[in-house]
Amino acid sequence: MTTAIIFPGQGSQTVGMGRDLHDAFPAARAVFEEVDEALGEPLSRLMFEGDEGELTLTRNAQPALMAVSIAVIRALEAEGGWRIAERAAFVAGHSLGEYTALTAAGCLALADSARLLRLRGEAMQAAVPVGAGAMAALIGADIGQAEAVAQAAAGGEVCVVGNDNAPGQVVISGAAAAVERAVALAPEQGIKRAVMLPVSAPFHSPLLAPAAEVMEEAFEEVSFTPLAVPVVANVTARPVREASGVPALLVRQVTAMVRWRESVQHMAGAGVDTLIEAGAGKVLTGLARRIDRALGASAVGTAAEVEALLERA
Repeated sequence: MTTAIIFPGQGSQTVGMGRDLHDAFPAARAVFEEVDEALGEPLSRLMFEGDEGELTLTRNAQPALMAVSIAVIRALEAEGGWRIAERAAFVAGHSLGEYTALTAAGCLALADSARLLRLRGEAMQAAVPVGAGAMAALIGADIGQAEAVAQAAAGGEVCVVGNDNAPGQVVISGAAAAVERAVALAPEQGIKRAVMLPVSAPFHSPLLAPAAEVMEEAFEEVSFTPLAVPVVANVTARPVREASGVPALLVRQVTAMVRWRESVQHMAGAGVDTLIEAGAGKVLTGLARRIDRALGASAVGTAAEVEALLERA
């Protein structure tokens, strides 16, 4: 069995996530405490018992999801003697999950990751006024159909593919009017259904260039240390093995398409037959089954799931 560990992105957050990990495992509890300290506020309280609308804010959801995923990894390490370099051939994360993957691989310190994701969330939201940008899911579309619809709808505005998630699930991003035109045009391209997404910004589109500049400047103050395991990058769908290449990829990631389908296909092609989704929700587990039915995929995001994985290991 050859395993890759994958980490979820925004949209997987729910109030209550991580609380049982906090209560069950001292190593997980330490993760939430360190993230709270790094941000100078009790993010864990918002995660465990707060308001769903506030948790969903990009500035909160991004570090919160990272914290849950790393809590899972630290619990596995402490309770089962896991070493990620021995257990995983690759790690990868969807959008903000790439920061989680880098943290799990030892390239980013936990506190730095929390602060960077808080900044990333704020910078993304500040880059485009609320309502000026939008995203839409094209259900049943392949990447070629999605690119054709985006190009036809642009009309001089930004409209691009933001996420190539899986066969039949591609997301477009850009100026609100252009994305709305794309939704209207989708049936003409043979696309089964197009749905506007409830997001606050046009993520992974050129409209977020100001946020990329903010992150580039922030990375100059952060140490990126050697990777214990290769990280498959969103923007290239290929493994990164040297820490020196990480900052530039993360800057590009703000405005570039998330190549998740290709990332999973690359790992499978390199011999991976098992994916473990560490963190909140099961979104990536579902996508994996659509990308490659031969892959075994399971989600580990609760104390019971951690214990079950340790029993199987």
